[in-house]
Amino acid sequence: MRFFRLLRIIITLHRYGLYEILNRYHKVSFFARCVEFSLFFIPTKHQDKSLPERTRLAFEDLGPVFIKFGQLLSTRQDLLPEDFIEELSKLQNQVKPFPGNIAKQIVEKSLKADLADIFSEFSIEAVASASIAQVHKAVLKDINSNSTVATGTVKTGTVKTVAVKILRPNIEYVIEQDIKLLQLAAWFVEKAYRDGKRLRPQDVIEEFKNTIRAELDFLQEAANATELYRLHKNDPKIIIPQMYYDYCSHDVLVMEWMDGIPISNLPELRKMQINLEQLSQNGVNIFYTQVFNYGFFHADMHPGNILCDTQGRYIALDFGIVGCLSEEDKRYLAINILAFFNRDYKTVAKTHVESGWAPDNTPIEALENAIRAVCEPIFNKPLAQISFGQVLIKLFQVSRRFNIQVQPQLLLLQKTIVNVEGMGRMLNPNLDLWVTAKPILEKWMTRQMGWRGFVKNIKTELPYWSYTLPSLPRLINLSLLDTKSAKEQNSTLHNIIKSYQRQNSLLILIILILIVILIWIKT
Repeated sequence: MRFFRLLRIIITLHRYGLYEILNRYHKVSFFARCVEFSLFFIPTKHQDKSLPERTRLAFEDLGPVFIKFGQLLSTRQDLLPEDFIEELSKLQNQVKPFPGNIAKQIVEKSLKADLADIFSEFSIEAVASASIAQVHKAVLKDINSNSTVATGTVKTGTVKTVAVKILRPNIEYVIEQDIKLLQLAAWFVEKAYRDGKRLRPQDVIEEFKNTIRAELDFLQEAANATELYRLHKNDPKIIIPQMYYDYCSHDVLVMEWMDGIPISNLPELRKMQINLEQLSQNGVNIFYTQVFNYGFFHADMHPGNILCDTQGRYIALDFGIVGCLSEEDKRYLAINILAFFNRDYKTVAKTHVESGWAPDNTPIEALENAIRAVCEPIFNKPLAQISFGQVLIKLFQVSRRFNIQVQPQLLLLQKTIVNVEGMGRMLNPNLDLWVTAKPILEKWMTRQMGWRGFVKNIKTELPYWSYTLPSLPRLINLSLLDTKSAKEQNSTLHNIIKSYQRQNSLLILIILILIVILIWIKT
């Protein structure tokens, strides 16, 4: 089976003339010529199109795994030229739906119940179809017992219209087989291509494997949606559908049905008198709030996953891919963005080294000058035309020269920023991203680095200190009484005492500062 799949991939690459890529590199050009010669009897396609365009068409021809892989590569400005990035970003997930009777069988097998026992209505025709799953519209039956949802329960007697998302049959096996072939190709590239080790193709495939496996687990998607629902519960700008957990499984997801206008349907939005300018600003605000306030963001915010209701609120769909940022990631990212727009390139360079994104031996001045060279042309444009995504893209291009390992979580962020910016400027070509994002960044920086941030961090650490401080006298006393083992443990105890002395000194200083703050607040 794997042999025939490999054969199809080899033939497809030949049909679209993609061995031209290998011919550019002397170490693998002989191999490429041999393969092309052996397939001389198979006609080629689309020779009038550019190589990047033929690459996109070949990936679409090869199916779901290659479509998803191409979408991942479209975020890797550190690996591919801009013309390839532009084409691969056009890859679409829309594919022909599988038959409705098979969808019915999957639901019944997964939920261990007849379809008629769960739904009073079930659309046998799919209302949407993508590379990994398809969606059917249904109505839950009049429920005899309470059904668990994201925010609690649905009471008996409630009738709810729902969307039923169903994993494609056999898709997991197909994906696993294709990933193994991609891993083999990555190994070959790393060995045969002189720049293979720096490009880390095997790491790229590993990142892709983790991403696509997360998309295959609908219980994880339901959990992602529930977390976003919780975070935005009181946000008037966005709606997150609720999940019906009693009817969710690994390969079936039942969620609240959402009626809305596709965000890309501008004529319909104007017809409904939606304020497009406000809508564009809200989209940017939602995204940067997710990133810097929550550190948890919807990472697949392209127009196909976003609707708008009649009140001008966003409706988010498809939560298979989310991004998570640590406090350190958020801190360094905020510093970088603010420094970029202040043209403080030395701070950007220092931050990259301090954060561990760049090697310790990176020459700060050289990195600063390289960043300045790629970013200054961007700042010659009016501020409203400057793209955060383009800033990050240029930064990733600099990373090649300085052997900077691009962080996976930042690649996901960069991809989402590009999507959000594109969507925002589609709604409002004059959108000034900086006007919307700067207050959020500055507020976050103030909250994290001002006195409020200091008090917040103290509150976070106090539970740990409450355990450490009372045990300190006992540990010291035991070390003094146990004279027999004192010599053996002398070195260890010395280190423990020194560590606790340092912690104790710091704790006393912090307690004194807190006392002063409390007295100041009371007065």
